[in-house]
Amino acid sequence: MVVVGGGLAGCEAAWQIARANVHCILYEMRPHKQTPAHQTGDLAELVCSNSLGSLQENSASGLLKAELSIMGSLLLDLAQASQVPAGHALAVDRKEFSSRVEDALVGHPLIEICRQEVTSIPEGSAVVLASGPLTSTDLAQDLQKLTGESMLHFYDAAAPLIQADSIDGEKTFRAGRHGGGDYINCPMNAEAYAHLVEELNRAKRVVRRSFEPKELFAGCMPVEELAGRGLDTLRFGPLRPIGLVDPKTQERPHAVVQLRQDDRYGRLYNMVGFQTNLTWPEQRRVFRLIPGLEGAEFLRYGVMHRNTFVRAPHILNPAFECRKRPGLFIAGQLSGAEGYVAAVATGLLCGVNAARRALEQPLLNWPVDTLTGALSNYVSQGPCRDFQPINPNFGLLPLMAGGRKTRRPKQAYQALRSMRIFWSQLGNGRIL
Repeated sequence: MVVVGGGLAGCEAAWQIARANVHCILYEMRPHKQTPAHQTGDLAELVCSNSLGSLQENSASGLLKAELSIMGSLLLDLAQASQVPAGHALAVDRKEFSSRVEDALVGHPLIEICRQEVTSIPEGSAVVLASGPLTSTDLAQDLQKLTGESMLHFYDAAAPLIQADSIDGEKTFRAGRHGGGDYINCPMNAEAYAHLVEELNRAKRVVRRSFEPKELFAGCMPVEELAGRGLDTLRFGPLRPIGLVDPKTQERPHAVVQLRQDDRYGRLYNMVGFQTNLTWPEQRRVFRLIPGLEGAEFLRYGVMHRNTFVRAPHILNPAFECRKRPGLFIAGQLSGAEGYVAAVATGLLCGVNAARRALEQPLLNWPVDTLTGALSNYVSQGPCRDFQPINPNFGLLPLMAGGRKTRRPKQAYQALRSMRIFWSQLGNGRIL
C-alpha cells in the first residue's frame, strides 16, 4: 500500500494501515523538494500554528480530539506527549512533536519511508493521497486528469513567531481568558488600538490584487483583512478582551493581542490571530506598535500561501474514496477538511478504509452523529457549486432540542457514546 504525503493526515493514515498488519510505503518529497510554507523536511511539520485547538468537549475541536482518543490516534497521543502550556488548548512543541512522529513511523517494521516526489497517482489496490494543500503541480494535474475536475484553491496565512526574551514584561501580563496564565497578553487602550488598525490598513502587502479577499479562507483571515472591515472588527475577533483583566489597572483592556507559547521551553511565542501577508518590513514596523512588542525580535515572519483542495462532493464518497477510482482515498486538507485535527481524523479514516480495501473488507462509514462521521458526510455530500474547505463544527451534527448551551453537551455526549459503540464493535479498530 502507498500513502503520499508525510503531513498529519499521511502519517496517521500510514500508522492505521500498519496497525491493520498491512505493509505501507509513505512518500514525502521534503526535504529534497520544499513547499512555499514548510521550513523543514520533518514529518508532520506544523506550519501555521502550534495549536491543535481546544480540549473542551463542548468545542468542535475538543470533541473531535475526544473521538480520536477513542479510536487510538497515534498523532493525538504524540501531541499530548509534546504539549506546552496553552490553557484549555492543546498546543505542542513543534520540533518535539515532529520528532516523536518520525521516530514512531521509522521504528515500525511495516512502514517504509521513501523521500522522493510522487508526480502521478500510484497504481495499486489501495492508495491514500494526503499530499496536502500544497500538492506539487505534476501530482495535482494528474489528479485533475483522473477526476475531470478543476482543482480549487484559497489563500492561507501563517502568523509570526517572536523571541520570548524580546517581549517587554513590564507592559504585558500573563493570563488566559476566564482563568489560567498560559498566554502573554499585550493590553491596548482605545488610542493604541485605533492606531494599530489605521497602520494595518496603510501597510504594504506582498500579494497581488488577483489574490484578493474572495479567495481567502475565513478560518485563517489575514489580520489586515479584518482591520479593513471596520474599526471594531479585530476587537470583537482575535483581539477581543473578554475574560481578561489587566492586573496593573484591575480593568478589562480595550483590546488585547495574545501571544501563545510555541515551544516546550518558552523561548518562542506565536501571535494569536495574526496571520498576515504584509511585507516583512511592514510586519516589523506595524507589529512593534503593539504595547510590549516595541523591541520584538521576529524569528519567523507571517507568510501567505496557496492551498489546493478538490471539489469533494463531486469526487469522494463518505469513506473519502474517489468515486471514479475505487481504492484511491483522499485525506487531509486536499479533501476540503480544514484544520490540523481534521487532517488527523481524515487520515485515520482513510488509513482504516484503505487497509480494509487492501484486505477486501467492506468499507466503513462512520456514524453521522459523531463529528468524524458528520465531517465525512458533509465533505462528500455538501453543496457542490460553492464548496469550500470546512472546519469541524457542531452545525454538522444532528440538531437536538434546546439552546446552544444545553444543546452542545447533548450533541457531544451522543457523539462520544456513538463513537465508543462503533469502535468497540470493530474490536477497537484492531479487528478489520
